[in-house]
Amino acid sequence: MASSSSSSSRPSQAPRQHPPHGRSAFSYLSRSIDGQPPSGLSVRSKAPAASRRSVTPNSRTRPNGDDASEPARVRVAVRLRPRNTEDLLSDADFADCVELQPELKKLKLKKNNWSSESYRFDEVFSESASQRRVYEVVAKPVIESVLNGYNGTVMAYGQTGTGKTYTLGRLGKDEASERGIMVRAMEDIISSTSPASDSIEVSYLQLYLEAVQDLLAPEKINIPIVDDPKTGEVTLPGAVVVKIRDLHHFLQLLQTGEANRHAANTKINTESSRSHAILMVNIRRSVHEEENDTPIQENNSGKDFSNSVGIPIIRKSKLLIVDLAGSERLDKSGSEGYLIEEAKFINLSLTSLGKCINALAENSPHIPTRDSKLTRLLRDSFGGSVRTSLIITIGPSSRHYAETTSTIMFGQRAMKVVNMVKLKEEFDYESLCRKLENQVEHLTVEIDREQKLRDNDRIEMERKLKECQKSFAETEKCLVTRSEFLEKENVRLETEMKDTLKELNCLKDQNDYMQGEAARLEMNLIHSKQYQLESSSYQKVLADTTQMYEKKIAELMKQLEEEQIHSERAEKQLDGMEKLLNDHKKSMQQYQMESSMYQKALADTTQMYERKIAELNQQLDDKHACFEISEELEKTKKLLSDHQKLNQLQGKKEIDEVRMKLQESHRLHQKAANELEFIKSEYKVLLTEKAKLMDELNAARKNLLIEEKQRKAVESELLKLKKLAPENEEDFEDKRSYMKENISQPLSSHKSNQSRETILGQRATIAKICEEVGLEKILQLLASGDIDVQIHAVKVVANLAAEDINQTKIVEEGGLDALLMLLRSSQNTTILRVASGAIANLAMNEMNQFLIMSKGGAQLLANIASRTDDPQTLRMVAGAIANLCGNEKLHASLREDGAVKALLGIVQSGNSDVIAQVARGIANFAKCESRGIIQGHRRGRSVLVEDGMLTWLIANSNTASASSRRHIELALCHLAQNDDNARDIISSGGVKELERISVESTREDIRSLAKKILRLSPTFSAETHADR
Repeated sequence: MASSSSSSSRPSQAPRQHPPHGRSAFSYLSRSIDGQPPSGLSVRSKAPAASRRSVTPNSRTRPNGDDASEPARVRVAVRLRPRNTEDLLSDADFADCVELQPELKKLKLKKNNWSSESYRFDEVFSESASQRRVYEVVAKPVIESVLNGYNGTVMAYGQTGTGKTYTLGRLGKDEASERGIMVRAMEDIISSTSPASDSIEVSYLQLYLEAVQDLLAPEKINIPIVDDPKTGEVTLPGAVVVKIRDLHHFLQLLQTGEANRHAANTKINTESSRSHAILMVNIRRSVHEEENDTPIQENNSGKDFSNSVGIPIIRKSKLLIVDLAGSERLDKSGSEGYLIEEAKFINLSLTSLGKCINALAENSPHIPTRDSKLTRLLRDSFGGSVRTSLIITIGPSSRHYAETTSTIMFGQRAMKVVNMVKLKEEFDYESLCRKLENQVEHLTVEIDREQKLRDNDRIEMERKLKECQKSFAETEKCLVTRSEFLEKENVRLETEMKDTLKELNCLKDQNDYMQGEAARLEMNLIHSKQYQLESSSYQKVLADTTQMYEKKIAELMKQLEEEQIHSERAEKQLDGMEKLLNDHKKSMQQYQMESSMYQKALADTTQMYERKIAELNQQLDDKHACFEISEELEKTKKLLSDHQKLNQLQGKKEIDEVRMKLQESHRLHQKAANELEFIKSEYKVLLTEKAKLMDELNAARKNLLIEEKQRKAVESELLKLKKLAPENEEDFEDKRSYMKENISQPLSSHKSNQSRETILGQRATIAKICEEVGLEKILQLLASGDIDVQIHAVKVVANLAAEDINQTKIVEEGGLDALLMLLRSSQNTTILRVASGAIANLAMNEMNQFLIMSKGGAQLLANIASRTDDPQTLRMVAGAIANLCGNEKLHASLREDGAVKALLGIVQSGNSDVIAQVARGIANFAKCESRGIIQGHRRGRSVLVEDGMLTWLIANSNTASASSRRHIELALCHLAQNDDNARDIISSGGVKELERISVESTREDIRSLAKKILRLSPTFSAETHADR
């Protein structure tokens, strides 16, 4: 696996001539080819000697397993791709770096003529090995194991362009011998299963940009990966599952999935895949009775039940066929734009897979399977419970020695991984359920018959019950008549008894009344004597009580006066409590009024009782009114006692109220004191905060002075940069050119004299300025009133935008808005040229492309192209539009904003560099349209044809420079893939250009694409034959 950025692509391959296949078998025992384990092979200590099986409520195990009872090592085979045309041209003077020894199952990797290393694999295939032989040796044993109830994986790994997809996914429509492993495996599975009792289900997925997408349903673009909590298996609940009817049905599904798979054009391959493809096949087979010769080992109750009922057995297995994206180097593949982002995610998943293989090979206790979705999907394929075969593909070219070495070392490490296979058998409860349902129906009929007999018995019993009820009613009627007669007799006797009791009660009441009257007269006489003795004592007690209350009232008045004085003193001390104290004063005055009223009422009451006592004394002297006087004395005694109690209660209540008011006054005083202290503390805090604010204000003033000094320092650094940077407008260089195809070519004449040391020095200076000053302040200088400051600031931003790590920060800090404002407002040629170059660098990122379009960037670029004649400015503008043309989602907006027509107007400058950029933009636009036509979501004539681009392409296809010609030829090929453009291409002479491109083009992939179009298009084929 190469250390540089890789991308999943398939190179163009020369037609292969395969001799008749040989026959070989892939041994799936744990021993190696020579009978001994390969060097470095180690079995993980935690794997037991016997195979592990699924332990579920429906699972069954066999005591004496044959192949399943032993661990199965990952089997690795290597296949060498034949030399293609590019290898023959590039490596004509060099020998191959790989030498095969198929009879010894070894290969020799030659670094040079005197240094080489040998490696042993389970099988070595030369460039002449047939597809059939590769399948029988690598995949067929896995397929047979899957049909027997084990899970299996077949996977291809290798550098891009070495034939992985050819080995696995070749459909072989025209030639059956060219079929890959996927088609042959499904052919064997269908022939070995029965449609009546077995089922085959297929899912076809791709892992693109670390997102699982369904190739059979392209709208499902982010399918989650779920771990089953019961079985521990990895599942994809959102994936489409299709039940396979026959091989033709499978071929249609496979063709649909390949059409939806992401592909791109690189230097190595015109249709390079940009994703990992995974074919999932789920097989469900019924085990016949003759095969089920071993009893099921369950507990006693389960064993008795299964033996008595005869539960059928089914086997479930899963096959994974994985076409990994190939590794590549950016300097070899020429990937650019969004292809670089795709390559990053492919690198991440392949690196994670390599880490897992290394950890398994080194018997590490931790396997990092969760670092990538690819390793999660392949968790059981390496170190799990799956029988796995790996085929690694390599090329013979010495130019790819590093990639070939990485691929071989990956295979060597994979050979050290040991999986513990599992056989999963389950009871077929569905068949048993159908059998039991039939028995239930039979029993239901029996129950209905028994129920009918019970209904007849019930009717007979009801008839007898009615007869019994009738006789019971007659008996009950006789008893009711007898009962009514007895009740009437009982009522008559009760009435007579009540009258007798009433007369007796009247006599008793009269007797009791007479006795009561005699007792009352005796008591009245006794009470009259007692009243005479107590009347004198009551007068004395009343006088004492009155004096006591007057004394207490005086004391209370004195206490009230003291409290009033204390309240006035507190009122002077606490101005804030003045209102509360006034209320208290009013309440005290009210209390004084109530006390005076109380004293007056008490005096009146005392006088009244004295008058009554005098009157009673006078009445006592009267001998004829003795009895009435005694009653008046009793009432007087009672009134005096009640009045005494009332006075005592009111006195206590008033004292309590005074005490509570005093306590409330004291509490309010304390509260006022506490509030005063709190206000003082708050005042101190405010003083402290005021001091802090003054300190912060001084610090802010100091910071402003420091920032002013820094701004002056930035201006001085920009002046220094002005001296270091080239003064000529043509000397501007965007550090990461968006013209990736010119990386290996020499720069233009005005750049050839610039030394590498000067460029490194400028980059270091720019990085230092950005680090010390800050990107935000540099972006602020773009709005400076000084034109020189603006020029040097935009140059710094353009150089920063050439690095991927700076682009996101520039956009977040408002750099894109500032650049677009310069394009909208500035009239300076240098600023327009450098700002256009900076936007071209930012347009390499897809997210930035949408932002540029939403802010009207394409319309601004088109306006600049229409009002300037400067070749360098036009080259930058054309490069920015070309990058935007690489995004199919922006095509409609580009046409509406006039950017597509602007490209056709830019070519009028005649500058070769400008024309190269225009040709690149047209090629990107046509490539996206062609992809949309193939995927089925676009129809109709090309926008380029409608805007007149086809005529310019045909006119300049053989006259432009080499770089421009390559893009023009590629654009013509992509336009020719749309059948709706065929009539325009024929009428404008494009068929002859396609014929010329298929013969004279300098690129093998373009020649192959032109030949393919001429061969497959019936319209072009008829036109070609008519010309001949």
